[in-house]
This record gives sequence, structure tokens and C-alpha cells, in this order.
Amino acid sequence: MTKAELIDAVTGKLDMRKKDVAPVVDAVFAEIQNALAQGDKCTFVGFGVFEVRERAAREGRNPQDPSKVVLIPAKKVPVFRPGKELKEKVLDAKISK
Repeated sequence: MTKAELIDAVTGKLDMRKKDVAPVVDAVFAEIQNALAQGDKCTFVGFGVFEVRERAAREGRNPQDPSKVVLIPAKKVPVFRPGKELKEKVLDAKISK
């Protein structure tokens, strides 16, 4: 699902205009980004948790020259952990091809 498809879906469910829904969706995404940038955790009960984790420094190898070891620095990465209800919904969903 893309952002445009999300806006369309919300528009249909709430019987609102796209131009009214789009700023709300943008604001929600912006606030999640701002919270993560400040190191906060975003918890949505039943859906999941967005948080920032520290990834440790490690050694890697150059694929073009495997004999060379490259130091990959530590960094912060955003992580999503699905909630129980989301996991159950995904498990119960029928797979269609």
C-alpha cells in the first residue's frame, strides 16, 4: 500500500475528501518521524511499536575484494515491532495469489 492508497482508503471509510485527509496522514507520519528523531518510542496498542535502536559497530568485507576488511560504524536505526493484534490479523489472513 502506498501513501496515496492509504489516503484513498481513509477517504472511503470516513466519507471525507482527499484534500482533508491528506494533511492528517502527513501530520501523523511527521509526528512519528519527529518522535523517533528525538529518541522517543511510538506505541500504538494493538498495532505495534516504532522505536530507535543502536546498531553496534562491526567489521564487514568488500564484496569486490573479500580480503579487505572495512569497519562499519555504529548507527541508530528505526525499528518496528508488530503488536499482538496485528500479528494475529496477518496470520489469519488468507494468502491469495
